[in-house]
Amino acid sequence: MRGVASAHLSTGISDMAPDFDLPVLIGGVKKRFHLREELKQRNVVLAFYPCNWQESSARQLSEYQAQREQFNARRSAIIGVSVDSIMNTTSWERVIGPFDFPICSDFWPHGAVSQAYGVFREQEPCKGASERAIVVVSQSGRIAYRKVFELEEPVPLETTLAALRDV
Repeated sequence: MRGVASAHLSTGISDMAPDFDLPVLIGGVKKRFHLREELKQRNVVLAFYPCNWQESSARQLSEYQAQREQFNARRSAIIGVSVDSIMNTTSWERVIGPFDFPICSDFWPHGAVSQAYGVFREQEPCKGASERAIVVVSQSGRIAYRKVFELEEPVPLETTLAALRDV
């Protein structure tokens, strides 16, 4: 099955991160993203965000783009994840990007990766979207950090970088 490799919801610190394979946009080019392949090279910061076209999501991803060197210096990759379709993401990225880090579409099966990581919203507002959350996955494939933020709460860059210090 594309999407999540396991239906088991292992989202606690030190648990194995659910593997996934999703459509992705990198610098305007559509590809596939497979978590296990990326972990062979470095740690991964999964940046779940509720939806495209949201001002707080645009600010968050734009800040990650501007500060990519800080993530590279920590041998870590930023991976955006939203339940919006890859076509919607393509249109949005043309307006606010380009981004040279992957932005995954968790559209089909709808929200499967967000559900596996325990960040799928079951209530309004934004029912059916993901929470705004950061999950750090170490190269060993284990969850090293996990935090959920308010929908409109900006994710401080320092919070994300600090989470990488102990990985």
